[in-house]
Amino acid sequence: MSIDDAVERLTDTKDDINKWVGVYIGVLAVLLAICNVGGANAAKDAGRSNLDAANTWAFFQAKTIRRASLAMAADELELQLAAQPSMPPAARQAFDAKIKDYRATVKKLTTDPEKQEGLDELFAKGKALEAERDVAMRKDPYFDWSQALLQIAIVLASVHLIIGNMPLLGLSGGLAGLGILLMLNGFTLLLRLPLLG
Repeated sequence: MSIDDAVERLTDTKDDINKWVGVYIGVLAVLLAICNVGGANAAKDAGRSNLDAANTWAFFQAKTIRRASLAMAADELELQLAAQPSMPPAARQAFDAKIKDYRATVKKLTTDPEKQEGLDELFAKGKALEAERDVAMRKDPYFDWSQALLQIAIVLASVHLIIGNMPLLGLSGGLAGLGILLMLNGFTLLLRLPLLG
């Protein structure tokens, strides 16, 4: 085997490795795009859930104020009835009807299974929306760190293509592996890392 044959064989091997590194970089770019979508969705989900929760709690507060006002009005009418035992029967009936109407409305404001807009239902809905928001917010840092690690891995692999430094390619693979694991955890939340959420 001549020196020219050895150089040609080494050049072919280097070209083959560089082709595979190019494919590796392409795969990392695809994973980075998927990670970006996951992170954007987590951020949108957190924002939407937070807004929906805020609206639900505002509705809850408005209904709480209305319920308290109606309960106080019913109590006031009952006190007036008690204070005026000689009230004419027609007026007493009007008072009783209004008190009954107020108490029924108070009950419906407390729980309304049909419309799902009673205070009990709104409380459960608000808590569920807060839980959705919290899950989305826990997912987001995993995607952020994954994107950073995948981008660094792509840069290191690209530098390897230029200078041919195998340790850089190895470091790229390690960072890419960690980035992929963080991305998968962002989608599944199987592990909860203390520093990330």
